[in-house]
Amino acid sequence: MNQMIRCAHCRRLILSNPRVKDQRYCSQKACQRARKTLWQRQKMATDPDYQLNQRDCQKDWKKRNPDYWQRYRSQHPGYITRNRLLQKHRDRRRRLQNLAKMDALREISPIKPGSYYLIPAKGDLAKMDTLSQKVFLIPTSYTDLAKKDSMDSLYAFP
Repeated sequence: MNQMIRCAHCRRLILSNPRVKDQRYCSQKACQRARKTLWQRQKMATDPDYQLNQRDCQKDWKKRNPDYWQRYRSQHPGYITRNRLLQKHRDRRRRLQNLAKMDALREISPIKPGSYYLIPAKGDLAKMDTLSQKVFLIPTSYTDLAKKDSMDSLYAFP
């Protein structure tokens, strides 16, 4: 039994094909391409064998076409110009943020931030006059917090 459905891509009303179970797309080329793209994305997200096969195919293609991008850029000078302009825009946006690399080396300190008790080393260690202190580590990249006149702001932390 044919019924009218709306295409999930182009949103036009179409007459469904009774031989296609759960039809959601019309037969236009752009709509079929959108259907296939969605299927491939879902397959890549859920099927590890499909992922491995795609990765292997990409590696094989790269081996067969090692100079593809070099040839493409030489044949399409507009691509280079457009990419440079877009990269300048991306760089400008990045400068507005504090960027941190995930693989950047961190300063290694044996002291961890937290609460510590300062205990006199002489005599019995179970004395009543221990001092409780909070320790805050200030990275060298935070120069405004590391100044002497800003040390008072450290006591504002909870």
